[in-house]
Amino acid sequence: MSAPALSEPRIETAFPGGLSALVDRYDGFLLDQWGVLHDGTRPYPDAVACLERLRAAGKAVIILSNSGRSGRDNEAVLASMGFPRHLYDRVASAGDDAREALLERSEPAYRNLGTRCLLLARPGEDRLAAGLGLTLVGSAEAADFLFVMSMDPDSQSVAGWKPVLEQALRRDLPMICGNPDRYRVHADGTLHEAPGLAALIYEEMGGTVHYHGKPHPRIYRSCLRYLDRPAERLLAIGDSLEHDVAGAAQAGIDVAFIAGGIHRGDLDWSGDGKVDPESCRRLFAREGLLPRYGLSSFAWG
Repeated sequence: MSAPALSEPRIETAFPGGLSALVDRYDGFLLDQWGVLHDGTRPYPDAVACLERLRAAGKAVIILSNSGRSGRDNEAVLASMGFPRHLYDRVASAGDDAREALLERSEPAYRNLGTRCLLLARPGEDRLAAGLGLTLVGSAEAADFLFVMSMDPDSQSVAGWKPVLEQALRRDLPMICGNPDRYRVHADGTLHEAPGLAALIYEEMGGTVHYHGKPHPRIYRSCLRYLDRPAERLLAIGDSLEHDVAGAAQAGIDVAFIAGGIHRGDLDWSGDGKVDPESCRRLFAREGLLPRYGLSSFAWG
């Protein structure tokens, strides 16, 4: 899908030295996980301290993640990396957003969806579809819909799932995508396939996909409800132009782009680890997206 640009008037992206320059302008913050707080294995050097400063300033914080895992599962992951629970108010995950829609069945796409589900997820993660009144099946032939939630890049791939997608397409099965990330940054800086890539391929094959998470509006509406603050008093912080920047723009929320995440290899860097603003501006122009701010990393400054 093509992501919309920010509405006019377009304001030149500012590059402050750190989050301390912005904190007084906003009451609440929506923070991405991967590429902002941590690399999937360990926290980035300044991330915990920056969160501590945000909370000391009395700011509301939601971790807004495209993870297919539940908020509680994500809390456990964050705790294992050294992010104490008091540093944020809650985790809003794409997986929970999808599960809520499947449980409520109030939206048109879900009312007559059926209950036989073919789950595409990491081995041993059947719990991602638990508690929804679904019957998990082992093939597209027996399913009413596909539910793509997670992927183990060491043992699973979009190519490996392609025969399942082809079989599902022949039966015109819809797909629910509870993790729209197409790639994730590994600790070594390489990009690994993520579940959203399977959803994109299925869509390109002609299949129907219902997405949850960033940049889709449902999860932002939920965050606005959780925070009970107007959109103009919130700042989203993320490393993905396609997901974090586009999603916040559609929701009317200012956004700070973190250069050191998924787009790191597309940008120019100084010897002291600062991103070159002009290389960011070239990237923004190519993608047709204009974040309000640009930061090298999630750091207080």
